Amino acid sequence: MIRCVTLAATLLACALPAVAQMQRNFPANALRGELVVLQPPEARLNGRPARLAPGARIRADNNLFVVSGALIEQRLVVHYTVDMAGQLQDVWVLTPAEIAKRPWPTTPEQARSWLFDPAAQVWSRP
Repeated sequence: MIRCVTLAATLLACALPAVAQMQRNFPANALRGELVVLQPPEARLNGRPARLAPGARIRADNNLFVVSGALIEQRLVVHYTVDMAGQLQDVWVLTPAEIAKRPWPTTPEQARSWLFDPAAQVWSRP
């Protein structure tokens, strides 16, 4: 029994660094912005009023889901998608390495006119 627990703990410890180094893949329609959650579902996105969609999914910088109430009044650099009603649907809080990937579109117009490489997760301006 003790050997099984030790083996499981060892395997888990070996797997954690690999998970930490995984590259998150963002969809081509994900835009970059600064998000401040006010009183959920109300928020500010790039200084403008925004609203979290019912069932919005927020992933922290460790890629685990987080509830919007845990992020109140924090200024976060995020990638986000919107639903058909223009509400925030998917939100990813960025790591410093992800923030460093530039350029990244901040408007739908930029996303339509720039080129996206989904494998490398980089954008290039034409």
